[in-house]
Amino acid sequence: MSDFQQQGRERHRPAFATILGTNEIASAVAVQLHRGGYGVVLSHDPMPPVIRRKMAFHDALFEDAATVDGVRAERVDTGLEIRAGLSHNRVMVTNLGLLDLIVIGAIDLLVDARMNKYQVTPDLRRLAKLTIGLGPGFSGGNNCDLAIETRPGKEGQIIQHGPTDAPDGVARPLGPVTAERFVHSQLPGRWHTAIEIGTRVYKDFHLGFLGNDPICAPFDGIVRGIVRDGTEVPAGVKLLEIDPRGRGADWTGLDARALVIAKAVSRALTFRSARPAEIQSIPTIPTW
Repeated sequence: MSDFQQQGRERHRPAFATILGTNEIASAVAVQLHRGGYGVVLSHDPMPPVIRRKMAFHDALFEDAATVDGVRAERVDTGLEIRAGLSHNRVMVTNLGLLDLIVIGAIDLLVDARMNKYQVTPDLRRLAKLTIGLGPGFSGGNNCDLAIETRPGKEGQIIQHGPTDAPDGVARPLGPVTAERFVHSQLPGRWHTAIEIGTRVYKDFHLGFLGNDPICAPFDGIVRGIVRDGTEVPAGVKLLEIDPRGRGADWTGLDARALVIAKAVSRALTFRSARPAEIQSIPTIPTW
């Protein structure tokens, strides 16, 4: 192929966005980018497990129907399938990791939306034309080109120079409750449940087993999120979420906070003069 043909082919190549994560925030970003003309691939990471699966494309990995706000995702397993999907600006979900995706073609946009708050954060720079890190651990200009704040009350702030806020362990309110709406795993084990998201449950209602330990609802409400049956989970992660708001409960579509963050990603595509973070000291971030 001549240089002229190669340049023409590159010029007509659809924009390629890779999102790390399959949770509700990653999925909201995928919807926003898809509507902006990107071909999008979400790369699954097992940690932390996804609970708000009706707000996410996660279940496409298991060949279940996965539609968020009218946008459908499909599972792909090979580079050939991804190339075909990119040519039609599809949303795709894969178990392939970033190293597998890099060899498919130049990535125009890489967004780390795994929300893995307490793990070592990789250095994403130079892995794509533009790299964006969402939430704790990311520092604009240090381990990503731009960082976006995800902390409740500050979500959507674009940071070009400096870190996002460290995690504080404080959950945002949902109706009259905060952190108590989540049930966490106390020990590692395999999770088993027959409960579907959207089910009305009552206090102490049996929701599943983690290993041999029964897990029950903390109060009356609607199951807003729950780890998929058969998932192997570590200790200390969220197993499920109960929404106490009755008729005001929501468990499908775009999560409001996720949508704010997704819109910030869209703004960041052209916003290159972000406000420096308030924290001046930048910790050393181990590189990937």
